[in-house]
Amino acid sequence: MGEQSIKVENLVKRFGKGDSLVNVIDGASFSIDKGELVALIAPSGAGKTTLLMMIGCVEEPTSGTIYLGNEKVYENRWLTKETRKIRREKIGFIFQAHYLIPFLTVLENVTLVSQANGMSKKESEMIAMELLEYFDIADKANAMSSQLSGGQNQRVAIARALANKPEIILADEPTAALDSARSIAVVEMLKKIAVDQNVAIIMVTHDEAMYPLCDRILKIENKKVISSEI
Repeated sequence: MGEQSIKVENLVKRFGKGDSLVNVIDGASFSIDKGELVALIAPSGAGKTTLLMMIGCVEEPTSGTIYLGNEKVYENRWLTKETRKIRREKIGFIFQAHYLIPFLTVLENVTLVSQANGMSKKESEMIAMELLEYFDIADKANAMSSQLSGGQNQRVAIARALANKPEIILADEPTAALDSARSIAVVEMLKKIAVDQNVAIIMVTHDEAMYPLCDRILKIENKKVISSEI
C-alpha cells in the first residue's frame, strides 16, 4: 500500500429541498494513494464532476468527511475558511477545455499559478521550463496558445496544473477533445506524472480505451462509489 492522498468517508451531496430534492451522491467512501492514476466513470449526470469538485474544495458537500493528505479538510462543514488556499497549494486542475489565457505566452500561462502562490518570477519560470521540457514543448515557451495544436495546448494545461507542485490532480475529461492517439499519449503522460511526482490523479473519462492505462476504476453506481481493479 502506498501513502494515502485522498480519503472520502460517507460523502453526501444533495441539491434543492422539499419536493425538488435531488440526491446526487449518497454515501461515497473510498481512498486513493499517492502515485495512483484512477479513472472515475459513470453515466452522464450521475455526479462525476460534482464528486471531483467536492474533493477539489470547490463544491460544498451536504455531509461526510474529506481528507487531503494528512489534513481533514471537511467534516460536515469546511474545517478551514481558506478553501481557496487548499486549492492553490494542494490541487492541480485539468479540464476538457485547456482554458489557457490567449493573450499570454505558453510560459506565462504555466507560471501564473505558482506566481499567484507567491513564488518568485525567476523560480516559477525555471520550474515552468523544466515542465515544458518534460512535455517536449519547451520550444513553444514564447508562443501563444493559438499557435499550438489541441494536443500541445492540453500538454501546456497539464504543465500549468503541475506548476504549484500539487499533491493531487483532478482531471475532468482531459482527453475528450483529442483524437485516439493523442488521448493515449496524454493518459500515459498522466500515469508517468503520478509515479514520477508521487501524486494522486483522478481522471473523469467516458473513453473505455483509457481504462487499461489506469491503476483502478472508481464507478458511481446507485449514487455510491465502487472501486474495481482493472
